[in-house]
Amino acid sequence: MNRAKPLPRSFYARDPRLVAPELLNKVLVAGERSGRIVEVEAYGGSDDPASHAYRGRTGRNAVMFGAPGLLYVYFTYGMHWCANAVCVAEGEPGAILIRALEPLTGLDEMRRARPAARRDHDLCSGPAKLCQALGLDGDHNGADLVTNDREVTVIDDGAPVPPTPRVGPRIGISRATDLPWRWTIPGEVRGQ
Repeated sequence: MNRAKPLPRSFYARDPRLVAPELLNKVLVAGERSGRIVEVEAYGGSDDPASHAYRGRTGRNAVMFGAPGLLYVYFTYGMHWCANAVCVAEGEPGAILIRALEPLTGLDEMRRARPAARRDHDLCSGPAKLCQALGLDGDHNGADLVTNDREVTVIDDGAPVPPTPRVGPRIGISRATDLPWRWTIPGEVRGQ
């Protein structure tokens, strides 16, 4: 990953539905741990009933209204962290939930963080699992992915975006479940 570079702010400053499929095959890096992004979901703002920003800005979702390229990390079900890349222009909410990774580096640390994972494939096979494996939590909320703030970034290592990613409905939500705003690399569908 010598020639790899962080994605620029302009990459994120677009509609989440455009950014999400282009995040596939990029690499999420947290310190010494990293994984290739293989599944994502797009979330809009006031026009998306499944979005945290649907009812406007709150203390919880304020980062979604921040600069494109920030990391929005939230706590869910009273036990799990989930990580999102903020999109659109500052002041307009939009984000992409990073749903699954293919582990690349720091596997020993990931295994220690996720001792229940039976196979390396399972270390980052869901949004909460990947946060646990990479050590992402509320302290990372608002980190700037563009500047490697708090040692968290998304890099382009030259792997091409899949020409025909799988597209399907978002999962794990109860509203707007019919929208085809989930993208996966063929053969990497997690469904969790």
